[in-house]
Amino acid sequence: MTPVAEPASAAPGASRPTASTPTLEHEGWLWDRGLRSVAGVDEAGRGALAGPLVAAAVVFPSEAGIEAALDGLRDSKLLTPAAREAWFDRIQALANGVGVAVIPADLLDRVGLAAAGQMAFCRAVEALPCRPDFILADAYRLRGVAVPQLALIHGDARCATVAAASVIAKVVRDRLLDDLHRRYPRYCFDRHRGYATAAHRAALEAHGPCPEHRRSYAPLRAERP
Repeated sequence: MTPVAEPASAAPGASRPTASTPTLEHEGWLWDRGLRSVAGVDEAGRGALAGPLVAAAVVFPSEAGIEAALDGLRDSKLLTPAAREAWFDRIQALANGVGVAVIPADLLDRVGLAAAGQMAFCRAVEALPCRPDFILADAYRLRGVAVPQLALIHGDARCATVAAASVIAKVVRDRLLDDLHRRYPRYCFDRHRGYATAAHRAALEAHGPCPEHRRSYAPLRAERP
């Protein structure tokens, strides 16, 4: 596959957007070269001790006005829960396509985190209504997708389609963790979303892991049957 360079202004040593302002610079550079369907890809839940890994892919239309419509979009980690929910609906309305993939904890344990991440990314792209011309991913290249792509370090902070994918993945995963909280209320998944907070570790100490915990992760390996 022929590698595709970044825009000159995004090359190493050049000025880049701040962590709070993802732009359509990469997408616009690709659109100008005839690659009209550009997918941004990101995931949520990689470091959690429990719950699924969720990936999302988003394609925005290459049309006038899309940049203004995305004004205020940020990496999901920089948005409040209410803002993420609002952007979730807005992204769905603006996008040409949104794909989501969910990898449950037991499958992640069986295949390992790296393989699960690749599986999630590839399935999210496959869930798009149309095959993209190019993929912009947050940090990781997709090895199982034969589409030209670029892995961007801190892509969710730099690239609007990746930021949008981060919002979709985060909201979908948070809703799934709300469901898990209703099934296993003693762990308070609605608060820490499965991450290794002090409260989560205390619940694990008191009750042991539930079926939704990742047994391949420390400190859960000792509990693995």
